[in-house]
Amino acid sequence: MNAVTQPANSMVIPTYDDVLQAHDRIRPYVHRTPILTSEFMNELTGADLYFKCENFQKAGAFKVRGASNAVFGLDESTAEKGVATHSSGNHALSLSYAAGRRGIPCHVVMPRTAPQAKKDAVMGYGGTITECEPSTSSREAVFAEVQAETGADFVHPYNDPRVIAGQGTCSKEMVEDLGELDAVIAPIGGGGMISGTCLTLSNIAPKTEIFAAEPKNADDAYRSFKAGHIIADDAPETIADGLKVPLKELTWHFVSNHVTDILTATEEEIVDAMYLTWQRMKIVMEPSCAVPLATIIKNREVFAGKKVGVIITGGNVDLKKLPWMNKA
Repeated sequence: MNAVTQPANSMVIPTYDDVLQAHDRIRPYVHRTPILTSEFMNELTGADLYFKCENFQKAGAFKVRGASNAVFGLDESTAEKGVATHSSGNHALSLSYAAGRRGIPCHVVMPRTAPQAKKDAVMGYGGTITECEPSTSSREAVFAEVQAETGADFVHPYNDPRVIAGQGTCSKEMVEDLGELDAVIAPIGGGGMISGTCLTLSNIAPKTEIFAAEPKNADDAYRSFKAGHIIADDAPETIADGLKVPLKELTWHFVSNHVTDILTATEEEIVDAMYLTWQRMKIVMEPSCAVPLATIIKNREVFAGKKVGVIITGGNVDLKKLPWMNKA
């Protein structure tokens, strides 16, 4: 297997061997999610779209892959102190799920503005929540206090080699089920899923183009990609609550080396794509998950005539606060 080149700052960069080990490790705790197609979506976009439905995943999101890999890879003495993280939702509930399956504590710092449905899920899986203000700086400061008090192992939502290796199992399954694709597109916030996708596809499907999709209102990854260095926003405002966090050094390594392009969508385009998916495909998905489809519709010429894998990353949405409810 080809290892990803180690950058100068000596970060631990996961390899494809780590993805293979992760897939074996997490198999008892995650679903091999289905891939759905839609004639309507194909006609609308001019592409052959294959939707990898991580909204049907355990804990309702792809993040259970990376979280489970981290939790079940801990040695016994480390696991006894539990795990801790900061997250706007899906990583928090995924880590709580995995920790609960192993029977260890899970401490989570969440923005006070995080969707109640996600907070309820964290508590339902046995996680302990400490709230913070809705900014990256507040999140990290409060988390430092929680970790110092608990001594728990920090499982970063995305800037963690164990997490990235776990997320890489998603695209591994896509290639196994569909063969080599012309392109794969997934949402980007901190870049964990995109990094895992880059890690896997650069090894087993190197000709596949990798696109990231981002809200225009939180387009720090797009601006970073164009500038050639990380540009971090502290507290962007977007309906795509799972995509508000900035890239970090480890995810930037994969994004800068392997991503073909980053495409953006407006808030209205995101909501329209989300509504269209609910209406036509009859599946529950979060606003963050609608960003890839929104960018495909917006950039039809980029994807027309291609076989495209679209990763629907999660389905943990507050059904009482759907974004189109206030529309005429």
